[in-house]
Amino acid sequence: MLPLIVVTAGPASAGTHQRDGDWPTWQGDSLGSRHNAAERRINPATAGRLTLKWAFGYAKSDAPVRSQPAVVDGVVYFGGPDGNFYARDARTGAARWAFALSSVDPGAGAGLVWDGPTVAAGKVFFGDSRGYVYALDQRTGRLIWARDTESHPAGGHTSSPLYHDGRIYIGASSGENTGGADYPCCTFRGHIDALDARTGAQVWRYYTVPEPVQVGTWPSGAARFEPSGAGVWSSPVIDPATGTLYVGTGQNYTGSAGDFDSLLALDARSGAVRWKNQVTDSDTWRSLCNDPNPEGYCPGLEDGSALDYDIGATPNIIRLGNRTLVGVGQKSGVYHAFDARTGTVQWRRQLGVPLPSGGISGIQWGTSFDGRRLYVASYFAGPGTVFAVNPSDGQVLWQTPHPANGCTTGGAAAFPDVCQLAHTPAVTTSPGLVYEGSTDGKMRIYSARTGAVVWEFDTIREFRGVNGVTGFGSSISGGGGAVVSDGMLYIQAGYWPFYPSEHGNVLLAFGL
Repeated sequence: MLPLIVVTAGPASAGTHQRDGDWPTWQGDSLGSRHNAAERRINPATAGRLTLKWAFGYAKSDAPVRSQPAVVDGVVYFGGPDGNFYARDARTGAARWAFALSSVDPGAGAGLVWDGPTVAAGKVFFGDSRGYVYALDQRTGRLIWARDTESHPAGGHTSSPLYHDGRIYIGASSGENTGGADYPCCTFRGHIDALDARTGAQVWRYYTVPEPVQVGTWPSGAARFEPSGAGVWSSPVIDPATGTLYVGTGQNYTGSAGDFDSLLALDARSGAVRWKNQVTDSDTWRSLCNDPNPEGYCPGLEDGSALDYDIGATPNIIRLGNRTLVGVGQKSGVYHAFDARTGTVQWRRQLGVPLPSGGISGIQWGTSFDGRRLYVASYFAGPGTVFAVNPSDGQVLWQTPHPANGCTTGGAAAFPDVCQLAHTPAVTTSPGLVYEGSTDGKMRIYSARTGAVVWEFDTIREFRGVNGVTGFGSSISGGGGAVVSDGMLYIQAGYWPFYPSEHGNVLLAFGL
């Protein structure tokens, strides 16, 4: 049995927190920086003294923990793998309110929060695995509206909502391409929606692929539809100066058409295309491509187009003097930088080694820009590596491979068949520091100047939650990353590959 850490909440925090230190949205800000410039308490001199302040345990579940928290006005907001959404005191973990997704359309099945919330205009916005988008009262948790944005039974939201100028922007993806040989694959169409933040009404929708049509049958006799896929499972960003929304798309499930593996630049008011850049010539992939005998079910294996090289990362808008670039990472391991106005390629850099039929390799979820450097982490890349990159030309300034002892030290050492030297989460930064977790269950902070590890915490153990539930750490959560706000660090632990335990997973909060 691994050691049990008991964490209790202290007294409620007093006073108000500075709003410029908040982390109100998945991206940290509208430009997608994932950088908190206002964070001064956690700095290169103090980061090594971070300690665990409180934990929040989840009931045992087969679902991953993937809702990155938002922190606003001293409250932390996050979804759990249990079908609930929570607001807790950011300092102590004390309960503020909770909301059960099952209270909305219970006949539609259990909803899970797979995205990170956005807090804006007095509301908390988030999506769920069923395709619903919610707006709750920020103070009380009261439901203001819930909108079913997805008619396809396999559709849902891993894309986190972005608030701008009275609207919510959110993408839709699906797990339809995981169906078996007898499934009539596939009819899902990726899309990005603009919703009225006050009412939830749809303002516009942009589909990433044409309407699928039946083109025959699969070897099993199941109907075959093309084209399909190109889901939007990462989160959008917006340049307020030009009103341009930038969002990445995934691979085709069937066929080879539409805006797959593309970075889209859309007019935020109308949804019209300003430009788009497709970074892969062809990419048609479904889970049957991984089967020992996929003959007839994965035609991309024959011509080399079964890559699974989505743009699954959120873009970064990069100001460089009078130039503005927009950059984004891909599962191929390439970071692409485009002219934000025209979409022309400015530079590309291979960071990490791509795997055949890419899936879990390359750059996933997101990267960070601190105003001087880009910070990128590769996932499964033998091993995963953290990079600092010059944003003007893509030159690698430093690179730190995953610590070689990650699977032989700490709680992961007891699970050699599970542990991997790979970076799951999006990268986060604050002045002088880079935050990145791992599938070895350890959260690490790196020096932004040198890439040296300055702090490490092992989550593969039990934690007594402030909610009375014992949780157990695991791979640091993908679908998001570390959140740094007002002298505190928040992480979710409970993502694939999972470390076995009789307990559910856990959210952890650290402070000085």
